[in-house]
Amino acid sequence: MSDHEEQPANRLREELPDEVPPSPSAPGDPQGARPERNGLTGRQRLLKGLWPPRLTRAQLIVALLLFGLGFGLAVQVASNSDSDSALRGARQEDLVRILDELDDRTQRLEDEKQGLEKQRDELENSSDQAEEARKQTLEKERQLGILAGTVAAQGPGITVTIEDTKGTVEADMLLDAIQELRAAGAEAMQVNGVRVVAGTYLADADNSVSVDGNKINAPYRFQVIGKPQDLEPALNIPGGVVQTLEKEQATVTVERSSKIVVDALRAAERPDYARSSSQ
Repeated sequence: MSDHEEQPANRLREELPDEVPPSPSAPGDPQGARPERNGLTGRQRLLKGLWPPRLTRAQLIVALLLFGLGFGLAVQVASNSDSDSALRGARQEDLVRILDELDDRTQRLEDEKQGLEKQRDELENSSDQAEEARKQTLEKERQLGILAGTVAAQGPGITVTIEDTKGTVEADMLLDAIQELRAAGAEAMQVNGVRVVAGTYLADADNSVSVDGNKINAPYRFQVIGKPQDLEPALNIPGGVVQTLEKEQATVTVERSSKIVVDALRAAERPDYARSSSQ
């Protein structure tokens, strides 16, 4: 072949760029990891983008809210579990007593509902609605006087006596007894000659207890008007008032009676600011 024929081929070879040798593949990587920008592979760039995490303010607030919600749910579940375990550990007769008490409370609410409906019907059907309204107003005033402690009351109920020779009974324990009796349907109550009403407060005072600022000493004697069949079981439920006081080495006795007299009175106080809307 002449020099004239070889010259174009040599020129074409000189104009083509040299071949770039392929990058060596890592052992075990059949595809070969091609280096990208900054000398990082795609996998390294992905890891670098994920870690360390970059949280925005909105993401942080959402995370805190979710944490608070989860903590609240955990506390609620734990509380329900404790209640369920306490009931599971109760004796059959205790469970029956609790169910009876719930039935009694439901019945009292139903009776109150029927009484209100009866009053409404009497007002609607009475020929002299003004006179009927006056009678109902007087009856309501008498009932409110009993609740406010401004009038004496009598009726069936129980007498609760708490002997505290060790001086371990505190004000909050007596308050628990009052709350349990109220929940069981107590309509009027006094303790050691002090009338107990809705606004009554108790406090510890020099190894004794103060009721609405009146110091009382053991033995503590509660006179309570209400249905005895509801009041006494309410104090004797498992983990209730009687068991709590007995753990403090106090002695509790409960006596039912067909007639309890609650004659401790409170002075009617005129509110400083509140007035009847009818005035």
